[in-house]
Amino acid sequence: MAKNDVKLLGSWPSPFVMRPQIALNIKSVNYEFLEETIGSKSQLLLQSNPVHKKIPVLIHADKPISESIIIVEYIDEVWTSGPSILASDPYDRAIERFWVAYIDEKLVPALKGLRDSEGEEERKVLLGQVAEGFVLLEEAFGKCSKGKAFFGGDQIGLIDIALGCYLGWWKVIEKRRGVKLMDEAKTPGLVKWAERFCADDAVKGVMPETEKLVEFFLQAMVSGAPPKK
Repeated sequence: MAKNDVKLLGSWPSPFVMRPQIALNIKSVNYEFLEETIGSKSQLLLQSNPVHKKIPVLIHADKPISESIIIVEYIDEVWTSGPSILASDPYDRAIERFWVAYIDEKLVPALKGLRDSEGEEERKVLLGQVAEGFVLLEEAFGKCSKGKAFFGGDQIGLIDIALGCYLGWWKVIEKRRGVKLMDEAKTPGLVKWAERFCADDAVKGVMPETEKLVEFFLQAMVSGAPPKK
């Protein structure tokens, strides 16, 4: 498929944009990345996602698809020649979607709160929530991976993409707060998983450098608005 048939609207610091980037890389799909200017919305974005007006947006054959996980599932269904991202078994797919929802609805708000909070007591509560979340995900990793490298087994799957896209921002939080978010004693599987995920060919080219993310975050703080990433 020609590169100009597939376009992705996004911004480099966004973990949500990284999700379809990884999926497209897994499927070896050529695509054009259209960088959105942070703090503004292009006319193409407003036309392509008039409801939420947010990135990412995948444009395939002039048809826009919005919301990061919906885009990943679309990519998996359309480009069937590459490795499967979602599990083939209906029950396993349901479990994948459960943990993706947990990541986005429970873990990520706690991580963002920990990154942006100012009060010491609030940070302690949020750090406890994050630690509890990682323990739950450690258990989920053991069950979903069945002893293999990724949540998806031998290959990166849906949960891997949903969780792994935040690894760069975890490092920003660790630097900002002087903490380790994943305890090797409590979550040894996740620690090793994170190393494998970042080293995967589908991920290496799109995972932002930590120092670049830190610089972006500090600039956003100076401007008076923590990044909504």
